[in-house]
Amino acid sequence: MIKKPITIQLSSGLEARPVAMLVQVASQFESNIYVEIAEKKVNAKSIMGMMTLGLSAGEEVVVSADGGDEEDAIGEIEKYLSSSK
Repeated sequence: MIKKPITIQLSSGLEARPVAMLVQVASQFESNIYVEIAEKKVNAKSIMGMMTLGLSAGEEVVVSADGGDEEDAIGEIEKYLSSSK
């Protein structure tokens, strides 16, 4: 299992479209992937779960991945969250 803190740099934060894109990125991997902030931990492959977090640009989350492709999963999610698109 890998855990990594990542600061969200998407200019709009994680609204509906960016959440859908994040879920698509996470769903490419077999690993179990979770996003945590404060006391909340949700499955990164769940659109509804991710929407409940209401994340904004500049917030830091901890992304965890557990599985055979966990390193690739964390890398791609970090690349997406760190982009300013």
